[in-house]
Amino acid sequence: MILEAVMLQVKKGQEQEYEKAFAKASAIIASMPGYLSHELQRCLEKEGKYLLLVRWETLEDHTVGFRQSRAYHDWKEKLHHFYDPFPNVEHFENVDLSNY
Repeated sequence: MILEAVMLQVKKGQEQEYEKAFAKASAIIASMPGYLSHELQRCLEKEGKYLLLVRWETLEDHTVGFRQSRAYHDWKEKLHHFYDPFPNVEHFENVDLSNY
């Protein structure tokens, strides 16, 4: 399982509109092959800051399957205009601590 983590900064005053748009766009990502789950967290300390966590079966499910799909263009159209600055996406894998 791969965890995609994205820190998002939404333009001031557009938070409610963003959350509504994200709720609608969630169906897009949830329909993708290899998608497992996602969650959007709102920061308590900084207005307009969010953390998006998406779980994928493989890295390629996100970087190829989703990002190179027609669905990704719909996702971008619905959400990318809210961000300033544009976010960086990082991917993580679980550390098996039982090996230590």
